[in-house]
Amino acid sequence: MYIYKSETLYVSTKWFTDKASANDCKELDDLLNKRMSEGWELVTYNYMATAIQVKGGFVITFRKLK
Repeated sequence: MYIYKSETLYVSTKWFTDKASANDCKELDDLLNKRMSEGWELVTYNYMATAIQVKGGFVITFRKLK
């Protein structure tokens, strides 16, 4: 049986582009590497933008054996 953990990782504000910045990628990598070192496995992720496409975030779900 697994236990699950979901987190939101907000990205930097986007004024002129919807592309991920180098800092956005580093923050995502840092979170993934931290959770993996704690024994969590990535299950799924989804990018969720705001209605005006200025700021969004990733909802990330991890799991590990109970």
